[in-house]
Amino acid sequence: MARKPRLKRVYEAASPEDGQRILVDRLWPRGLAKDKAKIDLWLRDLSPSDALRKRFHGHPETWSAFRKAYAQELKEPAAQAAVAELRAKLRQGPVTLLYAARDEEKNNAVALRDWLAGDK
Repeated sequence: MARKPRLKRVYEAASPEDGQRILVDRLWPRGLAKDKAKIDLWLRDLSPSDALRKRFHGHPETWSAFRKAYAQELKEPAAQAAVAELRAKLRQGPVTLLYAARDEEKNNAVALRDWLAGDK
C-alpha cells in the first residue's frame, strides 16, 4: 500500500522520519550546498514547467488555475515516468517531498501531494 508523502521545505533540517527525501522543484534551491542538502532524489520532471512556475510565482490568487494547469502537465510522458518512480518509492517506505517555496500552503509540492491523493 502506498503511503501519503510528507512535505517539507528543503531548508529545514533532515530528520529520520523523512524517509526518502525527494526534491520536486525544477531549479536547485538557492543558497543550498548539494553536499549538505541531504536529498536522496531530484525528480525535476515532477515540477511545473518554467512557464507555469513563472506565471504562478507571486500570484497566489491563481492557485486554482495553477493546480489545473499543473495536473495537465503531470499527464505528459516524462512526468508520468517520474510519477511512477515516486509511487514506487512510496510503496517502499516514508517519503518527504522537498520544496523551496516560502508559501507552505500554496506550492507545487502541495499540489502534487493532492493530485497523487486524487484531490485534483
